[in-house]
Amino acid sequence: MKGREEGDFGFLNSLSADDLIECYRRGLFPMADTRGDARVFLVEPARRGVMPLAGFHVSRRLARTVRSDRFQVSVDVAFEAVIEACAAPGAGRLETWINGPIQGLCGELFDRGLAHSVEAWRDGDLVGGLYGVALGAAFFGESMFSRRRDASKVALTHLVARLSAGGFTLLDTQFLTDHLARLGAVEISRGDYGRRLKAALAAPANFAALDPHATGEVALQAISQAS
Repeated sequence: MKGREEGDFGFLNSLSADDLIECYRRGLFPMADTRGDARVFLVEPARRGVMPLAGFHVSRRLARTVRSDRFQVSVDVAFEAVIEACAAPGAGRLETWINGPIQGLCGELFDRGLAHSVEAWRDGDLVGGLYGVALGAAFFGESMFSRRRDASKVALTHLVARLSAGGFTLLDTQFLTDHLARLGAVEISRGDYGRRLKAALAAPANFAALDPHATGEVALQAISQAS
């Protein structure tokens, strides 16, 4: 669960999808204290987690898993199911920061083509995935989940490949976790993030540049070409 950070702007009485888009453009993102708390507040961390696309680290073991296509990966096929899974309690996580209003707003952004999901399937079951918001050449990663080992890592690998192929320049992870750090994520200052965000918002990018049925081998090649 995300925690409150410096730059917490307090609870909001209401937030529209247009308001949320403007928040992302300003470097803010929404959170709730708990899944059952209908209130929403905005956060702007003093230190921001980002994943340099050219610095994404794919271990040999992960590369073998991605290349094997053990998980079938899709894009924007099960957005609602992904965000629902991200919002659900999990092992070591009794509460999540995604409440009903945030979930509804993200659904509106998905309907507008601004929010996206990457899904990992095994034997017809949704076992991992992630979702986020795309504006210009910036992708704001919101949350991910995994029900099988490496499922979310495979989804993230395909996301990085898609962003690299589509000309994105910023993958915002919001906070830096040990898990993301092992994959290459770093922490930067608020000022540095603001400069990167401004440049990314002004640049064109195409989330659909990579085939939605791209194999793991194709995804790894896209990442290699960006490195």
